[in-house]
Amino acid sequence: MGEERIIFPVRVECYAGYRSQETPRRFFIGGRRVETVEVIDRWLAPEHRYFKIRGDDGDVYLLRHDSETGGWELIMFERAD
Repeated sequence: MGEERIIFPVRVECYAGYRSQETPRRFFIGGRRVETVEVIDRWLAPEHRYFKIRGDDGDVYLLRHDSETGGWELIMFERAD
């Protein structure tokens, strides 16, 4: 698999689970929609929340949510070969 490090703003649609913690349901890169198939990992940092997810295209994405601004960024992309 090829991994790329990038920082790219994305639009993310979430749903809140029973703890009201938002989890990415889908996100948009330009005009392309990627559905979340699996949340592989998630973790908290002082200023950000991170979600490592597998999209419906088989690729793996690392999304970062800025807790202060509410913005989302795609910071890693790993292509399924």
